[in-house]
Amino acid sequence: MHLFYTPDINSEIYTLAEDESKHCTRVLRLHQGDTVYLVDGRGGMYTAIIQDAHQKRCQLQIIDKQLEYGKLPYYVHIAVAPTKNMDRIEWFVEKAVEIGVSAITFLECEHSERKQLRLDRIEKIAVSAMKQSQKGYLPLLNELTPYQHFIKSCIPEDTFIAHLEDDATKSIRDYYRPDRQHCILIGPEGDFSPKEIKAAYDLGIRPVTLGQSRLRTETAALVACHTLHVLHDIYAPL
Repeated sequence: MHLFYTPDINSEIYTLAEDESKHCTRVLRLHQGDTVYLVDGRGGMYTAIIQDAHQKRCQLQIIDKQLEYGKLPYYVHIAVAPTKNMDRIEWFVEKAVEIGVSAITFLECEHSERKQLRLDRIEKIAVSAMKQSQKGYLPLLNELTPYQHFIKSCIPEDTFIAHLEDDATKSIRDYYRPDRQHCILIGPEGDFSPKEIKAAYDLGIRPVTLGQSRLRTETAALVACHTLHVLHDIYAPL
């Protein structure tokens, strides 16, 4: 399946952007009459026929459309403090999109080693992972957000904080409900500060453990994402 990301599609005739046109005609060597597929990142999957295999302005005719293509039957939001080494957080984004994630928010915490973020680069990685895994939805990617501000916007009964303190004894499984939208908070390498943990508790956010091993930030975030994916398959299978 030759899949292209076309977030601005709105008619039966569509012209690929120059970089996508080059990829279509020069890399994939597709020609007039060949079939390609378009995804808008909002659940729209389109089947199209190449009408003009122009290297800069490849024109397509839409012949079919599917709505809610690949829609996740659950909602998972991972809020994570980005690592100092961006390669590691980019790895997490790529793998989380492949597994299935609804939203990712980047947290600025007291112990954060990174105070700036290039969301445009992260979005490109997410788009590539969406296309690679043939999904119809691009997860919501939120800018770097102060931790204290973010937790005030959360629904406490659906939000859980994963930290290394002794009182984090229950797992996500103990709280999981298939009809709820779950958000997991993942701290930086130095963990959440006592002040941040207390602030979460004061709002009614509960602690969870991700197992006995001490995990890197990006590993913990991916484990949380995959755990929710598996729990849905167990408790609310298709």
